[in-house]
Amino acid sequence: MARLSRRTFLAATAATALVRPALAAGTPELRAAPGRAQLAPAGYGPTPVWGYDGGVPGPAIRLRQGGHVARRLVNDLPQATTVHWHGVRVANAMDGVPGLTQDAVEPGAAFDYAFSVPDAGTYWYHPHNRTWEQLARGLYGALIVDEAEGAPEVDADEVLLIDDWRFAEDATLHESFGDLHDWSHAGRLGNWVTVNGVSDWTKRVDHGARLRLRLVNTANARMFPLVLRGLSAWVVALDGQPVAAPYEAGELVLAPAQRVDLIADVTAAPGETAHVLERDRDGLLAVAEFRVEGTLRAAALPPPAALPPNPVPALGPLDDAPRTVLRMEGGAMGGMMAAMMGGQRMALRDLAGQGKVWAFNGSVDMPEAPLVEADRGTTVRIAMVNDTAFPHAMHLHGHHFRVLGPDGPGPLRDTALVDRGETAEIAFVADNPGDWALHCHMVEHAEAGMMTWLRVG
Repeated sequence: MARLSRRTFLAATAATALVRPALAAGTPELRAAPGRAQLAPAGYGPTPVWGYDGGVPGPAIRLRQGGHVARRLVNDLPQATTVHWHGVRVANAMDGVPGLTQDAVEPGAAFDYAFSVPDAGTYWYHPHNRTWEQLARGLYGALIVDEAEGAPEVDADEVLLIDDWRFAEDATLHESFGDLHDWSHAGRLGNWVTVNGVSDWTKRVDHGARLRLRLVNTANARMFPLVLRGLSAWVVALDGQPVAAPYEAGELVLAPAQRVDLIADVTAAPGETAHVLERDRDGLLAVAEFRVEGTLRAAALPPPAALPPNPVPALGPLDDAPRTVLRMEGGAMGGMMAAMMGGQRMALRDLAGQGKVWAFNGSVDMPEAPLVEADRGTTVRIAMVNDTAFPHAMHLHGHHFRVLGPDGPGPLRDTALVDRGETAEIAFVADNPGDWALHCHMVEHAEAGMMTWLRVG
């Protein structure tokens, strides 16, 4: 069989309120277990995966803003696991970070998650134990919170979970999960891309139709530069949070864990195909296709209005806000010679022997003391300085922040891409009490040392 690659696939397919509600009796299960999924095109067999409720992606959880999620995680995996509800401002005990908010759920055990959802938007869920392996094996799903009021009028609402997979030649997952080269460089990058677990995601639409597209990057480490063709689109939300004023979508870059909501009008003519495309070194490659059959509207619709804002507290005076520096260090070509680990200063060679090659402020893994300790309601500033040779997607749990720029605070996010040599200063109101993780969401980087935490009193 020829060597499996994304190009091989393309050629082969071208002709073809922050509270914890009480659990009710009969709480639905969310079962993490081995399974099989047809990720590769016809001609290859199903791929052995780990999935929620037997599928990749796991079941979509959808509810209205202000509602409650209750799921009993049942662990049928050979490893301990948890569930992190990415981007949702949950109560701290529900955040799913082992060693910080809960114990890992051992094989054969279960854990009950129950929380309210204060914000409308596009979110997702995934493990937070051995994430670098469990996420790459297929453990993730969408969590969609519909607006309580003021939802946009659209003809279709589509969730697109974009992932990459590293396949061996027979379309099984390549078992290079702990590869130190990946961990010290860009992370685990795959050779094939799926949307919602399929290699040729397609939807039939009509010219003039208005779509809401919820794009989610669920990959371990891959950044997706996305281009639209045959679609006239506006960005209406980032990481689940509405932007103040919708703006036209040009080329979009989704870092790992980031999301973007688009309102997109189909401008391709009947018989044509509109696309979401990825720009990579081979050119533009199809991610999702919209095959246009008929005409729904001949005249263009007016640009969409802004989505209703979520109840995220407004920033306080920034000049009075305490400011902390978080310096990213290490990795290949990073120049880090040593760092603190477990209270001991260790040389890079000794750290690398334990798979630890990245650091924050000279410290590997979760330090004993929090990076920031803030009273509830305090506006906090963190300057994240990237002194490494690679970009990092920095994710803060339990809160949404704004990146401070020359024109003032940017839109609300929960994951910020900080390129090499850059500094991104974030500000947020520490209004959600508890101990919260802050880490790189290139998940191999997190496991290799890029983890810290904050305490909100």
